[in-house]
Amino acid sequence: MATSESGRGADPLDFLDIDALLTDEERMIRDAVRQFVGERVVPDIDGWFERGEFPKEVFPELGKLGLLGMHLHGFGCAGTSSVSYGLTCLEMEAGDSGFRSAVSVQGSLSMFPIWKFGSEDQKQEWLPRMAAGEIVGCFGLTEPDFGSDPSHMRTTARKDGTDWVLSGTKMWITNGSISDVAIVWAQTAEGIRGFIVPTDARGFSAKDIERKLSLRASVTSELVLDDVRLPAGAVFPEVRGMRGPLSTLTEARFGIVWGVMGAARTCYQTALDYSGTRIQFGKPIAAFQLTQEKLVNMLLELNKGTLLALHLGRMKDEGRLRPEQVSVGKLNNVREALRIAREARTILGANGITLEYPVIRHMNNLESVLTYEGTSEIHTLILGQAITGHAAFE
Repeated sequence: MATSESGRGADPLDFLDIDALLTDEERMIRDAVRQFVGERVVPDIDGWFERGEFPKEVFPELGKLGLLGMHLHGFGCAGTSSVSYGLTCLEMEAGDSGFRSAVSVQGSLSMFPIWKFGSEDQKQEWLPRMAAGEIVGCFGLTEPDFGSDPSHMRTTARKDGTDWVLSGTKMWITNGSISDVAIVWAQTAEGIRGFIVPTDARGFSAKDIERKLSLRASVTSELVLDDVRLPAGAVFPEVRGMRGPLSTLTEARFGIVWGVMGAARTCYQTALDYSGTRIQFGKPIAAFQLTQEKLVNMLLELNKGTLLALHLGRMKDEGRLRPEQVSVGKLNNVREALRIAREARTILGANGITLEYPVIRHMNNLESVLTYEGTSEIHTLILGQAITGHAAFE
């Protein structure tokens, strides 16, 4: 589109024509997810958020679209590119962070460790049904006293004959009380190991965390394991130590890098549209310099963040993406998405604090995304160690 000195030129939602950098397949997947979000999520999300509900029945619908574990290969998974998975996260979070979290926890935190570290029997038993959305999974790593320092977790697993017996508590677990299976990490005599725990096992219970003001359209739970007995085949055979949970977190963090740009896009688009119709002092507030500065700053960070996500996605598809590079994306994009949401709120004025507009909902959700799957401080220290060679965690 040609530009001119007056009026709009390039697409204000894709100012740098990032769409041209995508393949036809990536655009097709992106458009299908965008349509699903527009038809299935957007019409009801305000009510779900206000009531603190997440519609579990959406999982088979997501499975039918091939979005659960979509970047994994085999076992009923779609086997798409990492960029396609990222675009899916972006479009889901443009609707609500809770829905992107559901897709991310299912595919990256629950299915990925089974796919990566599980036995052939474990993969055959769980992955096809999880990809179809017939079974919902969750990921149990964080504990009440150990979030950023999971290596000192207190949950234990001890051998009793050929069985394993798990005891402990996990906290802030997305999908916890609606899950059919939990991936639980525990201390053993052999180091930290991962276990596949059916949630109907004796001694397993989940209690929802109430009174949240963020991620309300998402289930967050406490998991309690009271001498949960599991057969020998419940443990991942191929991984020990923190490599298992941390590599799994890297998968999920990659989705966040993309997802938050969806929330940011919705906030920016809402502010842009509102500024064109809100009349003050005889003209739309979009005509005032201060409003234009806010909108331009949002535009810059939205486009830069999306380009960063795309670059990391191409690196991941080429097999050369490192965990600390994912930290760059998580640290930058969440921080900038939150700034965009806050700036958009100021353009909407008092209207910005109501659920009549999506901005305050996204802003509140992003406060959670800022601290889960690695706080900003942790990602800062990961990068600090990467560039200085000195670990500052302890």
